[in-house]
Formats: sequence, C-alpha cells, structure tokens
Amino acid sequence: MSTAKLRLLVAGLSMVLLASAYSRLNSAAVMSEAAKQFLQSLNEEQRAKATFKFTDDERINWHFVPWERKGLPLKEMVPAQQHLAHALLAAGLSSSGYMKAVTIMSMEDILKVLEAGKKGTPVRDPERYFISIFGEPSEKGTWGYRVEGHHMATNFTVVNGKVIGSPNMYGTNPAEVRQGPRKGLRVLAREEDLARDLLTALTADQKKIAIVTKTAYKDVLTAQDRKAMLTGQPKGLSAAKMTAAQRTLLNKLVEEYAANMSEDVAQARMDLAKKAGTNLNFVWAGVEERGGPHYYRVQSPDFVLEYDNTQNDANHIHAVWRDFKNDFGADLLGMHIQNEHK
Repeated sequence: MSTAKLRLLVAGLSMVLLASAYSRLNSAAVMSEAAKQFLQSLNEEQRAKATFKFTDDERINWHFVPWERKGLPLKEMVPAQQHLAHALLAAGLSSSGYMKAVTIMSMEDILKVLEAGKKGTPVRDPERYFISIFGEPSEKGTWGYRVEGHHMATNFTVVNGKVIGSPNMYGTNPAEVRQGPRKGLRVLAREEDLARDLLTALTADQKKIAIVTKTAYKDVLTAQDRKAMLTGQPKGLSAAKMTAAQRTLLNKLVEEYAANMSEDVAQARMDLAKKAGTNLNFVWAGVEERGGPHYYRVQSPDFVLEYDNTQNDANHIHAVWRDFKNDFGADLLGMHIQNEHK
C-alpha cells in the first residue's frame, strides 16, 4: 500500500476515534473499525503474522515478560502502520489507560541504559510490542485482539457487541525512576498510593486481619495462568468490616484499575464491584512503610486485582486485573453459545 493511502487511513481512523468521544460509540464499534483499518494497511506477510483464527490456542497464551512472542511487532511496521496499531490499542483503553500503556513501553529505553554492559539481560526495545488479531473484526461478531510485550498486556474479546478486557496487566521497572532526565517518574503511582491510603486508614485491629504476612509474595499469585485461581489464599479484611470512609477508599482503588479501560468496559468492571457489595476483601502482604517489599489484592467472587512490588529492591511493579469466570470472554462466550443453540 502506498504511503499516501496509509496516511489517508490514519487520518480517517483518527476522525472515527474523535467522533466516538462525542457520540459515545461502544467499544466494539471503535475496536472493529480500528482493527479493520490496521489490517487493511498490512502487506500479505505482515497480515500472516498478525492474524489468527479465533479458536487458535494462541489467543489465551498470554504473558508479560520480555520474551519473543507471536504477532506482528511494531518494529516491523512503517510509521503509518504503527499509528494504526496505536489506534487499535487506544480503542480499548481510556485516555489515562493509554497514557500508562505507552509510557510503560517507553520504559524499555530506560532499562536499556540501566542494564548497559550487564550480561544476560533481555533485549530492551520500545518497538518490541506485538499486535495479534483473532478472528474477523466486526461490531457484532465474535473476535478478539491482543497488544502485548514486556510489562504491558491487553486482551480484548468481542462477543455480539459486548467487550471483555481481561486479563489486563501493567508493570513498570523501575517503579520510580531515580536517575537521569526522567527522574521522579512513577507510571503506576496511583496504584500504589491509593492502596497505601486505605492501609493507613485501617485501625490496628483491622490491620491484624488485612496484613496476612509480613513477607511480601514474590509476584502476583495468579501469574500468567490462563485461568485465574487463588485456591486456599487468606481473604484478608472484608469490606463488611470497614467503615463507610474506608469503603470509599477501597472503591477508589478498584476504580483506578477499571478506569484504565474504555468507558463501557470500565463500567462493566465497576458493575462487578457493585454486585459484590461488601463481599470485597482487601489483602496486604509485606512491610507497611513505603520503599519496602509489598503486595496487595482486592478480591470478589467475580474478579481479583493484584499488585506486587518486590523485585529490584522493591522498585518493580506488576499489577493485574483478572476475571475469575470471564477472562478471555469465557463466560460471555459460553452464554452466547448457549443462546445460539436455543
């Protein structure tokens, strides 16, 4: 495809995304248009790398470490195609969620400097993020896509116009940049600070329940498992045993994770929190003081959000949102199949 045509595609997609901000198009419509425009810009070889059948096992093969993975990397795209890839990423996220995602990608340049000369370090490259599309994009059909690389994994599944945006992971290393021109940068500052606000607001007796161990877990417990499970883990402090003010702080923490997503996906997450009511539990592990290794999670019967900051002298964050029943749209797909058979 010629450069001129690619520029027209980028311009056209920008208009669609801009229009969606005012007409409140649902995410499925915006995602579908963004995916179609992106695919249209690719040559045959690129398309072969970027596309998979919806039923392909690769769709649920997710991870967030700096490994090589399937899909089409940004570094194998011309600039106009990269713009369209970013538009597809942005289609599933809020403005703040997209800002976090691209800043996380840019952290690879910081790691490249910090790790210069060290043996055995992975390749650090902000263009080493991969786009994968599963099935045929459409507003009402069944398909999905993934944008994934080191410390950033977004998985979206579309079923009959509804969107599931999990599993979703953001991470950052360093959690706080302590030297160089970007000194002071904390990409996931609110994820830490809001949880710490809640912990600080607890009474001594409440902390005895919420803090399940003085040793932080080495990583998020759901890891990169294809199905999120937390069998036998302590439940911590129930929202039912919190004051109204404390529950407000808990809700703000959940909102921060939900608000990374596009409006209707974020609302679906908050609906799960509302459904849980006081059946939400807050768990803390590790030290209370800032700067030390710590972990927390918020858990309901339907979802869990986890945060861990233990690696690299407690300056390396992993933060995830998992749906117990609906990761990769599993529950939504099940209901759709059941209705189709009826």
